[in-house]
Amino acid sequence: MPRTLLVAPAGRHVGLSTVCLGVVRALDRQGVRVAFAKPIAAPGEERSAPLMKLAARLHPPEPIARQTAEELLAAGHDRTLAEQVIAVCGRSSEGADVLVVEGMVPEWRMVFSTRVNALVMRALDAELLLVGSPREQTPSQIAESVSMAARGYGPLAEGCAVGCVLNRVCIGPERSDYHSENFGPLYGECGDCRGFKLGRIEGEAYTRALEAEELRPLAVVPCAMELAAPRVRDVAVALGARVLSEGDYARRRVRNVALCGMTVQNAVRYFKPGVLVVTPGDRSDIVLAAALAAQGGMTVAGLLLTGGLVPGEDVLALCRRALDAGLPMLAVEDGSYAAAAKIGAMNHGIPADDAERVELSADFVADRIDPAWLQSLAGTTRVPRLSPPAFRHRMFERARASGKRILLPEGSEPRIIAAASLAQARGIARCVLMGKPDEIREIAWKQGVALTPSIELLDVAKVAPSYLAALVERGKTTPELALRELDDSVMVGTMMISRGEADGLVSGALHTRAHTIRPALQVVKTVPGCKLVSCVLFMCLPDQVLVFGDCAVNSNPTAEELADIAIQSAESARAFSIPPRVAMLAGSGDPDGAGEEVEKVAKATELAKALRPDLAIDGPLRYEVAIMPDVARQKAARAPLAGRATVFVFPTGEAAREAVQRCGDAVIIGPMMQGLARPVNDLGYLGSRLRSCQVEDIVLAIALTAIQAEQGAAPGT
Repeated sequence: MPRTLLVAPAGRHVGLSTVCLGVVRALDRQGVRVAFAKPIAAPGEERSAPLMKLAARLHPPEPIARQTAEELLAAGHDRTLAEQVIAVCGRSSEGADVLVVEGMVPEWRMVFSTRVNALVMRALDAELLLVGSPREQTPSQIAESVSMAARGYGPLAEGCAVGCVLNRVCIGPERSDYHSENFGPLYGECGDCRGFKLGRIEGEAYTRALEAEELRPLAVVPCAMELAAPRVRDVAVALGARVLSEGDYARRRVRNVALCGMTVQNAVRYFKPGVLVVTPGDRSDIVLAAALAAQGGMTVAGLLLTGGLVPGEDVLALCRRALDAGLPMLAVEDGSYAAAAKIGAMNHGIPADDAERVELSADFVADRIDPAWLQSLAGTTRVPRLSPPAFRHRMFERARASGKRILLPEGSEPRIIAAASLAQARGIARCVLMGKPDEIREIAWKQGVALTPSIELLDVAKVAPSYLAALVERGKTTPELALRELDDSVMVGTMMISRGEADGLVSGALHTRAHTIRPALQVVKTVPGCKLVSCVLFMCLPDQVLVFGDCAVNSNPTAEELADIAIQSAESARAFSIPPRVAMLAGSGDPDGAGEEVEKVAKATELAKALRPDLAIDGPLRYEVAIMPDVARQKAARAPLAGRATVFVFPTGEAAREAVQRCGDAVIIGPMMQGLARPVNDLGYLGSRLRSCQVEDIVLAIALTAIQAEQGAAPGT
């Protein structure tokens, strides 16, 4: 059995599953092989396993049914229950270095949760980590409560201390614009909370109080409204609402509720990003005003029509543009007050399919866990693994350390604005939004995105003329044509990075790949000795990160170009701490086989080896042989890189795309351009398969670009 942590509650409603997500994420970042188990099921719907699957791609075994555990305890068969717990945890922990076990949560009618958790701790020889939540208690009061809970587990072995995570630590609400109108899902303990601003003094007070009770403080996690905000779809399910128009209800979040029974003139001041507008269904004036606000770019969460009333078809027709643009519209039989009260009473637990909230919660807790304690656990691992969270964490740490200035030419695009705000808040880069500053500010306000003063807004029209002479000289063109080129913010940004006024550029949320790359080829050009520009994807599998190239730029490269791509991709892998072992792929994978593709790949392999004899390069290989050790042992036992490759070079873009589709639920980061003298990255092929880029994809692209800039030129050169 690996080193085992029992994460158990020191009270009710402490956010136990969220803390488990954070602990697993923090260990995952350290490269620890971590497993998770919840040996005894919770009453009702079991959510821990699906949440952990979303957060860490773990598949814990089925827990012991709650009724079975209760019957064994009632009969005094503690030993039998302990044996079953060991069996469940044993199935989960195979091959792991650390096993995180979620304890039983006390229910209102259940008095034996501590007894069960103590039994689990002894059966697994686990270290104890208690989770508490202050609930308006002072630091000394919550520390005393946790200490009392710890005593229920009996004496610990000498030298062992009980670890403690304080979760949802709140320092009180700040002034609200909603006053008594606030009935939202975040009302009460999380309503208008400023807990995420928990300062050093408050945090140290809790830490000292825990230490005074001989508890080891591992994290003080503030509460945060964003972690508790449900989707409009969750509200619809909780209320049993009729969905008149889905819109974007699977993504929009309800951060507040506004009861609108007043006139439009007074109601519109409550129309803000994230607000669910609740109004009787016969108030066509409020419905139309909310639709107009949404049509103008205000991202209200949605409309909830009450009283069993629905506007007529003529009114709905006037709302059609707003509904088609994503405004959700729901209807319920309840009155407005009753409906709003039900929203306020919703369960704050994370739904099992809410991947965005799972990610936010896991990272939020993981960021606050004691690094020294994590290092002590990481020391138990054999060979560190490079998991997707570990790779992302290292990326963000390197980007933060670089402090690079990254240009975003599509500065008025809502996703770009949100990504810039996130990247700036995380310290990943110094972001520059290019466009009309007033327009950018207005869009940010309508989207509910905070633009801090540290985010630079660059008026492209004002700075473009200063690059006219340089572009005429570089592009060998006329002033008239150059001036026309400088109407394009991508060209202006490219000129800026070519002159060292910025460190990198990210574009492609609106523009095509050609639009993003063409100015770079014209102005920045490739590095000396590099014949072409290519790109790679970082494919994050559960236990390692692989590099795929070229997946987007060169659709059918020649043998010479394939050799160049192989060398570029190997250097990109090395730049991101991935040991480069390059597999040159072909359909048949038989070096003695016939066919134009095999011959091309064989020639490219020889060229690449001759150019870079220091690199491990092998081919032609089939994809299955290169990536699967079992297949490699059967079909290519003598191939030196069979089953061990980390860099995969595909003969065509189509072959690369097919491989991406076959990678199941791998996390994809990229594409990252390679071969350019200065880093320019395109957003056209990002995230899960071939969908359009999302905000987090853009943040990752900004981090990639910052790391490339820190190295002086794009990796792969």
